[in-house]
Amino acid sequence: MLKTLPAQIATVTRNRGGRRDLRLVARFFFVLALMITVYSVAFHLLMQREGQEHTWLTGFYWTLTVMSTLGFGDITFHSDAGRLFSIVVLLSGMIFLLVLLPFTFIEFFYAPWMSAQAEARAPRQLPSETHGHVLLTNHDALSSALIRRLEQYHYRYALMVSEVEEALRLHDLGLNVVVGDLEDPDTWSRVRVGEAAMIVSTASDVTNTNVAFTARGLAKDVPIITSASDEASVDILTLAGSSFVLRLEQMIGQSFSRRTVGGDAMSHVIGEFDDLLIAEATAHRTPLVGKTLGESRLREKVGVTVVGVWERGRFAPARPETLIHDNTVLVLASSKEQLFRYDELFCIYNVSGAPVVILGGGRVGRATAEALERREVDYRIVEVRPEMIRDPEKYVHGSAADLATLEKAGIREAPTVIITPHQDDLNVYLTIYCRQLRPDIQILSRATHERNVATLHRAGADSVLSYASMGASVVMNLLKRSKILMVAEGLYLFEVRVPADLMGRTIAESSIRERTDCSVVAIRTARGIEVVPNPSAALPADGHIVLIGSAEAEERFLEIYGKSGTE
Repeated sequence: MLKTLPAQIATVTRNRGGRRDLRLVARFFFVLALMITVYSVAFHLLMQREGQEHTWLTGFYWTLTVMSTLGFGDITFHSDAGRLFSIVVLLSGMIFLLVLLPFTFIEFFYAPWMSAQAEARAPRQLPSETHGHVLLTNHDALSSALIRRLEQYHYRYALMVSEVEEALRLHDLGLNVVVGDLEDPDTWSRVRVGEAAMIVSTASDVTNTNVAFTARGLAKDVPIITSASDEASVDILTLAGSSFVLRLEQMIGQSFSRRTVGGDAMSHVIGEFDDLLIAEATAHRTPLVGKTLGESRLREKVGVTVVGVWERGRFAPARPETLIHDNTVLVLASSKEQLFRYDELFCIYNVSGAPVVILGGGRVGRATAEALERREVDYRIVEVRPEMIRDPEKYVHGSAADLATLEKAGIREAPTVIITPHQDDLNVYLTIYCRQLRPDIQILSRATHERNVATLHRAGADSVLSYASMGASVVMNLLKRSKILMVAEGLYLFEVRVPADLMGRTIAESSIRERTDCSVVAIRTARGIEVVPNPSAALPADGHIVLIGSAEAEERFLEIYGKSGTE
């Protein structure tokens, strides 16, 4: 603390309140020094009246000894006047040295030091050299997932918090926090908003509007990403300055619709990389079920490449011996023409007249129903709240935990049940219940927190879509991390220069898939991009390759071939 004392004094003297406090401290020590001097002189005079001779230094020694209540025995008064004087010195010493001095130390030294320590843990501004950082305005499931991804890819970030106590709590959790009022332009200036790479606000629609409006006034070109709970807020957020409005309920609904095995077996695009399309297609009720990927010969028939499969929510890289099950979801890489040929071949399969059962008529449930309706897939929504029922023909009123209600909705014949409430514990309960009722049914479930995804899979869900993970993936895509595209939860497209060890070798000879679980889905050269290249194609020395794989597969590729190829 002594090392920081000059800095503390300099900080205190900068404001009016601090200068007043310093004057009070100086006045206290002046009174204390004057009192010690007066008592020392009085001691000397009284001792002379009693016939005792002592030096002036002895007077100061006696005064400090008595005032500090350390006691005295070597020097004493013999008269009542001297003893009365000793009592006065003792009482005043108790007040000044045992009460006022500790209070002064705590109030003007220890408390400011603690405040400075708290300020260091929860600063109100970022260093002047900070740039390229991401600013977050709310700590929730989505921002927690996003922070993990930002740290994984070495992006700097700052979480803006209005209350110091909350900032200290989050700091103790290991987060980088900055204290400030989100509606104050000075706060945004102190966090160097003009130098930021992106602003992400996932609070309420009203707060997000204020954030977008305030930040846009200071940073004209910085991307501002906001979430919206109400569809009517999208236009308002855009007018306020938001660059992109996240409608996660709509995105989850569309993803549920794509994964549903009822309806058709056509492909659904989930990501684009120039002319390269990444799509998902269910194998349910198609001739592919029961065959291996090698036996399916999809590349020879329609030109698409199966780069992996989803099985019970887990992505597995494609291998010739991979067996296609009834609930398998294929991940395809192709051009637009190749995908069209795939749809022509499989559009007649997987037609089911039984409605899909949706548990929960909230925003996610309604968004899922709208996406299914666009696919011309029938559905029934189970909703316990009467005020949420929109269409009596499509809604079934009752509890999702009631067997009679589920049977009325068609759970016995439904190809798929989609669980959409926002309480993860309830979703686990409903997943277990539905799996016990229908061991063969496809179960799709929503998870609010990433940590509950594995629990829902253990409960019996075939696929789990994490609200937080999906939002974080969208933000990372918008952030445009160098040549990286998250096409689905845990599934990435990334572009690298052709490693020196692979130059001139064919894709088949390189054994990239066998060694890393990544698949080459495109080759880029100065002449353009070749989508889904033939395995006999040579890897050019001056080119780039686009690969697809999980995060673990990406790391394995970089470990084997080095990070020098990444851009």
